[in-house]
Amino acid sequence: MLPECCCCFLLSYTRSISAKTQLMWPLYVLLNKILGTEEDNTEESGRDPLSLVESLLFKQLLGQDKFHGTVSGSYFVEVPHINQLHSWDCGLACVLMVLRTLGIKDCNMQELEELCCTRSIWTVDLAYLLQKFSVNFSYFTVTLGANPSFSVETFYKEQLPNDLVRVDMLFQKARDAGINIECRSISSEEISLLILSGDFLAIALVDQYKLRQSWLEDVCASDFFNDTPDYTGHYIVISGYDADADEFEIRDPANSRKYGRVTSKCLEKARKSFGTDEDLLLIRVEREETKSSNQDHGDDCIRQLL
Repeated sequence: MLPECCCCFLLSYTRSISAKTQLMWPLYVLLNKILGTEEDNTEESGRDPLSLVESLLFKQLLGQDKFHGTVSGSYFVEVPHINQLHSWDCGLACVLMVLRTLGIKDCNMQELEELCCTRSIWTVDLAYLLQKFSVNFSYFTVTLGANPSFSVETFYKEQLPNDLVRVDMLFQKARDAGINIECRSISSEEISLLILSGDFLAIALVDQYKLRQSWLEDVCASDFFNDTPDYTGHYIVISGYDADADEFEIRDPANSRKYGRVTSKCLEKARKSFGTDEDLLLIRVEREETKSSNQDHGDDCIRQLL
């Protein structure tokens, strides 16, 4: 909890900053929100994995229908690139990238596979893996459990009948296991704001073909891409955002390139494809592991509050 004098100073300071810099959301509104509801939400102060202040930020960000104004600058988390070893273990590679970023070195792909106990990996399996390593994260999805309508997709058709009971059971036991699952959609705009806060990176489930197709459509004539192949599920790490270019930096375990970039439009299309349930694992990172090129003092105040 911030001392009253500190809160008053920050409130006054950020009012002057926001008037000059035209941030996407007024900083003084965020502080008013935090200060005005702090006492009303004391019973939530022990909730994990997100702190009370972070929870209020989520409510502020995710409760808006549209964002207005502009944000400049960029923020990138230093994430080591790790390639997947098989066609099915992209999610394990993403978890390993996250663990290495957090300084957890005493594990490898084989150990993660043994802990996971399946080669039909769902996002909830990755959530349990992160929990085993005491990672601070939240799981966002638009469907709580295995979505039976995905059985029409070739990608799911063979394994889905066998996975329905197992996956639903993992969802049911998640709360008791200390896993925070939120049933809500998050847009690319919202992800960009969270990345720019300097405290988060994410593991996202995407349609692999649409991720690559959308990128090609951005640089080539769209008439060349009229075919619509079946959904192909794939996990990537979202490690940074460049507001001026409106591009996300990603780590793709299926790509030999260590660094990759996709536009917000690209990512949104791939993340919200039928078959993904818009699954997103939002991971809290230590600020020492990050580097910023965003010099806006108003954003620095927000980072200090998180």
